[in-house]
Amino acid sequence: MSDPADIRNWLRLSERVTTSGRLQPGDPQRLAAIGVKHVINLAMPDHPEALPNDEAVMRAADLRYTHIPVHFDAPDEHHYRAFAATLDADDRPVHVHCIMNFRVSAFFYRYHRDHGMSEAEARALMEQIWTPHTTDHPDVKPWRAFVTGER
Repeated sequence: MSDPADIRNWLRLSERVTTSGRLQPGDPQRLAAIGVKHVINLAMPDHPEALPNDEAVMRAADLRYTHIPVHFDAPDEHHYRAFAATLDADDRPVHVHCIMNFRVSAFFYRYHRDHGMSEAEARALMEQIWTPHTTDHPDVKPWRAFVTGER
């Protein structure tokens, strides 16, 4: 089975790692069918586009599930450390998602840099989804700080 490219902002980062925006009913089974074993969710549970009953749905698809809720206007080091520790603790195929894949792409930008990928390559992967470091929109300012280290 091929990657479900119709999932919002789908991106395969490696043989082991895929990312996307929101998941919808049926998507967890599709992820399991392509070999995913663990799903990490960075979205807020009360977002209108969040998958209802996400933990139970993942369990029904036989997927390990980790939820690290990150407010869009307040990503912080605690969130990032929890994400990195979760990713490092399990070497099985993993899918990481949020609502638009914006949070996820920024987290992976940091993760890739921290794990030896060149800044340019990490940035190019993030920019396939979005560019939080190039806008002054107030909603994006915390993300620009998150990826650049500016405060």
